[in-house]
Amino acid sequence: MMRPIRIMIAEDHSLFGHGLRRVLNMESDLEVIAEVGDGNLAVERALELTPDVVLMDINLPKRNGLQATREITSSLDDVSVVVLTAYDDEQQMFYAMRAGASAYFGKDVLPDVLVEAVRTVATGRYVIDGRTLQKHEVMPWLLSRFDELSEESNLDEGSLVPLTRREMEILGYIVEGESNKTIALKLGISQQTVKNHMSSILRKLSASDRTEAAVVALRKGWVPLQETRDEKES
Repeated sequence: MMRPIRIMIAEDHSLFGHGLRRVLNMESDLEVIAEVGDGNLAVERALELTPDVVLMDINLPKRNGLQATREITSSLDDVSVVVLTAYDDEQQMFYAMRAGASAYFGKDVLPDVLVEAVRTVATGRYVIDGRTLQKHEVMPWLLSRFDELSEESNLDEGSLVPLTRREMEILGYIVEGESNKTIALKLGISQQTVKNHMSSILRKLSASDRTEAAVVALRKGWVPLQETRDEKES
């Protein structure tokens, strides 16, 4: 038998958290391995336990759910985060996915829908607006939402500075959704070197995170989407 999908719940309202645990543990292929009540513990326990899926409330004490999601997904390649919120809206969904979430739901989500989403994201796919997306389909979605919500972003396009050849190379991998570890292996450099280049890229683009930097690159036409490059190479 295949091992069950290991789930951690990050929720500061114990009643809701216990309800999630009951729903999930009713499924033979799902197992809740931990519950935490704040964002700092969410990051700490995720790094310790490496669950397959984290159910993350946005409004957590000490560190909010989006910050915790960014920290977890940037540190652990194989952990997927499902963001849950009491205040469901398009803008918050955009920020959740940009932070590295694999799915986003209001807390009124039906139990069977949430259970199926957990199974879906555990396979490396995404659930956005009720649709199941592959990894390469997420960036076009983010790009379209970025244009719609551009007035809410902090981009200062007048301050854009041309990137070095190596930075452009790394940015191309970021657009593909690759982790620092994978980029380091592909380029034959250390992860610390990748992090240093990433810091330079973010500074030059006035971007707050790697996803925002990738969106800038796509909007400027600096880096084509993966499927576009594949078409050109075929």
